[in-house]
Amino acid sequence: MAGEQGGPRGFRMSDSDDGHGLPEMSFATLVLSLSTSALLHLGVVPPEGAEGGGAAPPEPNLPLARQTIDILEILRDKTRGNLDGAESALLDQVLHDLRLRYVALKKAAK
Repeated sequence: MAGEQGGPRGFRMSDSDDGHGLPEMSFATLVLSLSTSALLHLGVVPPEGAEGGGAAPPEPNLPLARQTIDILEILRDKTRGNLDGAESALLDQVLHDLRLRYVALKKAAK
């Protein structure tokens, strides 16, 4: 079944599905997607050229940022020992960066 990706419970998504040019799903894509959500909740502006780039910074939402960071931490804990070196390093780096940004923003808000 070339051109198909298996999903949960046997659900199949074929190449004929219109993915609108979205990247192939992988662990890295999932981590980067959650990281982007956390960055937006932290008020970080998307880079120039990205969709919505050049826009005013979004208003920080610390509770949603913390929740997204918590989701990434759960993902790290539940996948420990099942990731390859690159996946583990990506997740650790993303969490480190997000935690630093979160703490800095929380201190600035006081």
